[in-house]
Amino acid sequence: MFEDEPEPDFEIFSALLFNSLKAITFMFFMSFAMINPVAESGKVDPKAEMMITVTWPDANPDDVDTYVADPAGNIVWYHRREAGLMHLDRDDRGMFRDVIELNGTTIENPLNQEIISFRGLSDGEYTVNIVHYIANGGPLPVQVKVEKLNPKVSLVFYDTINLNGTGDERTAVRFTLEGQEVKDVNNRARELVMLTRADAPTSSAPNLDATSGEAVK
Repeated sequence: MFEDEPEPDFEIFSALLFNSLKAITFMFFMSFAMINPVAESGKVDPKAEMMITVTWPDANPDDVDTYVADPAGNIVWYHRREAGLMHLDRDDRGMFRDVIELNGTTIENPLNQEIISFRGLSDGEYTVNIVHYIANGGPLPVQVKVEKLNPKVSLVFYDTINLNGTGDERTAVRFTLEGQEVKDVNNRARELVMLTRADAPTSSAPNLDATSGEAVK
């Protein structure tokens, strides 16, 4: 008796629009989830496998050098910034030429820090030494931190060591890697400076900076 009334066009359009919006929202969510995975605690950029950070008091003029030996006998230091899979990322010379240019103004950078990174690891013993290259006063407290970065960040060693004058060489830490395990962490003394003599400049007299008169590495 009664005929079905035709469904208004605007209701069909609204239904189509609503379903389209739902599909677009779902696709956006899935795309966002794929390009922004959930962060995992302790995960870092895998470009470096291990990092050694050596720090001494800010604005202190003393020069501290870091020497690191790997199981193959390679030694990284300021005259050989790349050795094996190790790299000296930052060689700090105290306050010598430690400046930053900011908006045309020269500002001294007070941070005293050296950084060595490992691009890969091999099994065997590593040795980390610090050397008081130039001293300007009494004992100098130096912080040494060794971190293994993969598969997650773990602290291998952290301590403060006093250097007591120009030429003072101290073994901060020795440790052995076996796969992903770190073993036999100790500070048994081992000289590294003498082992690098073949890499050092042959001139008997040090090079001097024309402006400051300080020894140039």
